[in-house]
Amino acid sequence: MTITFLGTGTSQGVPVIACTCEVCMSTDKHDKRLRTSILVESEEKVVVIDSGPDFRYQMLREKVMHLDAIVFTHEHKDHIAGMDDIRAFNFKQQSAIDVYASERVQASLKREFYYVFADFKYPGTPQVNLHTINENAPFDIGDIHLTPIEVMHYKLPVLGFRIKDFTYITDAKTVSDIEKEKIRGSKILVINALQRQSHISHFTFDEAIAFAQEIGAEQTYFTHISHRLGKHADVSSELPDNIYLAYDGLKLTI
Repeated sequence: MTITFLGTGTSQGVPVIACTCEVCMSTDKHDKRLRTSILVESEEKVVVIDSGPDFRYQMLREKVMHLDAIVFTHEHKDHIAGMDDIRAFNFKQQSAIDVYASERVQASLKREFYYVFADFKYPGTPQVNLHTINENAPFDIGDIHLTPIEVMHYKLPVLGFRIKDFTYITDAKTVSDIEKEKIRGSKILVINALQRQSHISHFTFDEAIAFAQEIGAEQTYFTHISHRLGKHADVSSELPDNIYLAYDGLKLTI
């Protein structure tokens, strides 16, 4: 199974519009971060976790020719805004795309993309099959087995997912002991590390390191990174052993 980081940036992406900081002005490709998302490819299925505003370009960049499903972590715009662009897959595959989300996230999708769920659908409207995620119930998409992990993004519950020995979490500030037990034993952990300064709803750099060391995965990758964290090369030199900054286009095998 292959995991591709489609995007590793925070809600504004990197570079940020109209910003002239050293990160946003960097010519290092590792400092160019689209909104956070991953592609999961197994022998049977191709799945995207979150379809943010950069979804169309991410699909083109990775030359994704088939998509079976989208799984949503939560309803913030930087994680759902690109769902409309599944239309191309609908047309090519002549089928609806399976969409997995909690009931709360489904309600947001129905508000944001009301035309997808209208009784009268304009020709070319995205076609989806909704599936409800229960945070306490693992589920399968073909041969991909997902265990939901509920974390808190300030006061908003957000779902991470464990797939085999790989755990993917974005937008976390706190994680309960019960949910930590679902993560323990992962060989690869992906978590958010927004910036160095304190933040109300995201792990800081130091908090992400502490969480990674508590879980003790063989490899940890930081994602959902803002321009305030620093340049990729500089930050990478500060990280403890077995902890890395993810970057757009990075591929992992699990």
